[in-house]
Amino acid sequence: MKTRIIIMNIEMESIGTIHTEFKKIEGMPIQPTGAKGIEGTIEIKDKYVDGLKDLDGFSHIHLIYLLHKVEGYMLEVKPFMDNDTHGVFATRSPKRPNRIGMSVVKVNKVEGNTVYVENVDILDGTPLLDIKPYVPQLYEDTIDELKIGWFETKHQKAKSQKSDDRFK
Repeated sequence: MKTRIIIMNIEMESIGTIHTEFKKIEGMPIQPTGAKGIEGTIEIKDKYVDGLKDLDGFSHIHLIYLLHKVEGYMLEVKPFMDNDTHGVFATRSPKRPNRIGMSVVKVNKVEGNTVYVENVDILDGTPLLDIKPYVPQLYEDTIDELKIGWFETKHQKAKSQKSDDRFK
């Protein structure tokens, strides 16, 4: 069977902006578990406000965003939580070909065009690409034998590890 790789340019528009206390990359939490209790807001553009209807019925959401301060990419990286290099697709490194970030955050409330969230590990001023509700039950019958690769012995570090300048 012959496969084809489809090459296309993709253009996206942000739907809003994520606001947090983190003004620079260095010293930020590297995952939401290290940002427990840290609050932020999401300002949604007026033309997308109707899309927030019923969002306040969810306790947690996925934020999909552009890592706008990261330049270039690396196919092999040394992640914050390990001293060994790994393929970028086996990490959550920001130095990715398409600079897409994703975090699960807690929803505190929705007012007008503003979503108040916490457990935010995202740089202030980050362009938001999409929001999706976090529904763990959608995965419960498909994850029988969960494996987390090299994270198995490293994931505990995510609570205390802070970012540095390695992925500028």
